[in-house]
Amino acid sequence: MSNNEELIYEFENGSEVLKERYQLAVERLSSMADERLSDEKYDKYFHFVRDFLLLVDETFNFVLDGSFDKASMDELAAQNKKLYEDILPENYDKSYGNPTFACGLFGDDFGHLLSALYYELRGLIVAAFKGDLFSLTTNMELFLEVYGQFASADAGKTLPSYEEVRKTLYWFGSDYAEEMRQHGFAEMVVSDKNFVRDLVTSANLTDLRYLYRFGEYVTDNEIKTAEHLNSLTQEEIDKLATTFTEGYRIGFAMTGKDISIKKTAGIYYNLGFERIIKKAIENLEKIGLKSTIQLDPRSIFAITSTSARGGFYGAIPNKQYDYDHKEDVALFLDSNYVTRKLEAARAAGEMYKTQARLYGGPAVIEVFGEIPFSPKPNEKALKLSKAQQKMLSDYRVQNSLIMNDYIINKERSFTIISFPVPDIGDNFRTIFDETVRINTLDYKLYQTIQQKIIDALDEGEYVVVKGMGENHTNMKVMLHELKDKSKETNFENCVADVNIPVGEVFTSPVLTGTEGTLHVTGVYLDGLFYKNLEIKFEDGCITDYNCSNFDTAEEGKKYINDNILFNHKTLPIGEFAIGTNTTAYVVARKYGIADKLPILIAEKTGPHFAVGDTCYSYEEDTMTYNPDGKAIIARDNEISIKRKTEPDKAYFSCHTDITIPYDELGEITVVSADGLTKTIIKDGRFVLEGTQELNKPMDE
Repeated sequence: MSNNEELIYEFENGSEVLKERYQLAVERLSSMADERLSDEKYDKYFHFVRDFLLLVDETFNFVLDGSFDKASMDELAAQNKKLYEDILPENYDKSYGNPTFACGLFGDDFGHLLSALYYELRGLIVAAFKGDLFSLTTNMELFLEVYGQFASADAGKTLPSYEEVRKTLYWFGSDYAEEMRQHGFAEMVVSDKNFVRDLVTSANLTDLRYLYRFGEYVTDNEIKTAEHLNSLTQEEIDKLATTFTEGYRIGFAMTGKDISIKKTAGIYYNLGFERIIKKAIENLEKIGLKSTIQLDPRSIFAITSTSARGGFYGAIPNKQYDYDHKEDVALFLDSNYVTRKLEAARAAGEMYKTQARLYGGPAVIEVFGEIPFSPKPNEKALKLSKAQQKMLSDYRVQNSLIMNDYIINKERSFTIISFPVPDIGDNFRTIFDETVRINTLDYKLYQTIQQKIIDALDEGEYVVVKGMGENHTNMKVMLHELKDKSKETNFENCVADVNIPVGEVFTSPVLTGTEGTLHVTGVYLDGLFYKNLEIKFEDGCITDYNCSNFDTAEEGKKYINDNILFNHKTLPIGEFAIGTNTTAYVVARKYGIADKLPILIAEKTGPHFAVGDTCYSYEEDTMTYNPDGKAIIARDNEISIKRKTEPDKAYFSCHTDITIPYDELGEITVVSADGLTKTIIKDGRFVLEGTQELNKPMDE
């Protein structure tokens, strides 16, 4: 069955009531043509958004009636641009999606509401391609209800009250909370039918028109990525996909988890990599796992406060637009709303609890090389109050605890691998090949060298990490006491399984006594740039922080609080690691892409500290072992151990890695209880006996 045939089938066999509601909504939108509000600025807004919704309906029918299959590449590109052009950077100053523009027209109250509503409705583009009649219908009805409030008030030559309109949006998010959550959860754990996966497996990937069939924004980046993968032999594609899926399989084996009890694996990736994904789906099926691919959920009604994307998505039309709307939930966030969303999470888990237990975890392809983004402050963007920030932090923890009841962390695994995209520059093909080389390095060699580093670290009471040059890092990291060094270790010997590529040893340090300053001159974290990021620690927890991105220290602190601390008052150090992948480091410097590396690779190019949860969150009681047979005992810290008595205080639902590159690294020295020292790295070079092989890429 072709994809448009499936869409026709779902439409014809869907709820008669829902189809009737949708048709009525479209008819009502059409009838607005001859209606006018007396206030011209509101009239223009509602007619502009009405025209957009009719374009969405036109798109839905374009796919439904098979017209998509007959359209040329140029026609599809023109349609794609038409759907997204209003929020592109060159048009953003005059877009209702820009809170500054909307607030300038309507004032802050209605400006925030109407801009947020428009943001929500723009999510219907993908729903039209997917044939998601529920989302199309309910969101069009929401728009018509808000319009009706303005039209009714306009009859009396006035405006509706702000609170009346806000409550309309509030109750929409509350009333449909369960349906929204169940929809997203099912897309992750239910494998019977899956929009993205089914498109990938059925499409002719040599006909690049398929890129437009997902409804995502498409640029040269996605087209050139697909073209490059189409230029590779099947043998080369098989190698890339197998590296990816074997990492997933080995992740279960290395941690002693039974993959045979799992039936699904969730694939996360960016548009353009379908040829690898198609082979990965085949590989996973051979080991008994059917793939699910979850769409990136973008909604003002979700409790996220982050502009970072996950799941499957295409090009991001305007990162500033996403950033400006990341806290739109401030319109609704109160204790009742939080309770409702947690109830919805529990309901989704109960509805799909059987499928959730069979879910093996995510297999992720990340991309890097995109044009760097450093957001601009937008005074008119909605911001969470202090009380709402606390609610959001508490919600994240409670939500993660609920999800762990259904998708049990200690039974699942994951894998992550990264590839560059054409935005990285003229050397894209060469960098792609170099990345493949990095991702397939000899893990046995690294395993042996990393064991020498671990042996030295296990002799220590604490580790000193210092920067050099403009980097003024000075950290003291306390280690757990080993009762039997012949059988126990503090550090995990990380090879190419869950975290591809190879190249790190890591631990969860003791918090008490861990202190100092962590500093990097520049770093990208989750797609956001931080200049001169500095974080201070006492007893392993953040006490102060700043960066020089903005004109004022206050703006810099808010930036860090929102996007690294995620509104927590403080976070502990959940991980300390030493990266050993000097090959990746050299490639990054050779091609000038150090600032574009994903954290997955960047964390392997120097020591890094992660703030938030430990690497073993929710799996602390599962014993893991290194290849030498030693048990890794450093799976807890003084905060995560509270899971036994106060689980809501043990986790933060975040984990952000911050790496010091070798060229900013003065030393890493292990200090034992008797004061003896062993230096592992000095002035950016490995000096510990048996590790000098790691310097060869830097010396060549």
